[in-house]
Amino acid sequence: MSNHTLIAIVDDDQPYRESMRKLIMLLGYTVEAFPSAADFLASRGLPETVCLVTDVNMPGMTGVELHRHLVDAGYAIPTILITAYPDKVARDQALKDGVVCYLSKPVDDDCLARCLRSALQPGTPIDDSL
Repeated sequence: MSNHTLIAIVDDDQPYRESMRKLIMLLGYTVEAFPSAADFLASRGLPETVCLVTDVNMPGMTGVELHRHLVDAGYAIPTILITAYPDKVARDQALKDGVVCYLSKPVDDDCLARCLRSALQPGTPIDDSL
């Protein structure tokens, strides 16, 4: 992957955010991590972001709300939602709204890698069981 492929992580849980940042860096991507949707939206990295990995349940703006806000603002950033509280209805709605993947914590490294590839190369099939 190109070093100019910026992946943004938004998660209010600092240890999880840091471990996710390290994992995605090990996969060969350039990563910036943010503790909240507001911090991400205010960042200079927003226009360069080619994929967003965000927690579903966060104070302030949730990951789902962040995705909708970005779409409404004209940012077509492929989004991967991650949650510790999986919900089939929420998952189905998120996928219908255009989210690339909806993953449960703890995230399987291989599943995340497949989701990132799919987000960055539209048309790449993803296992529907994710």
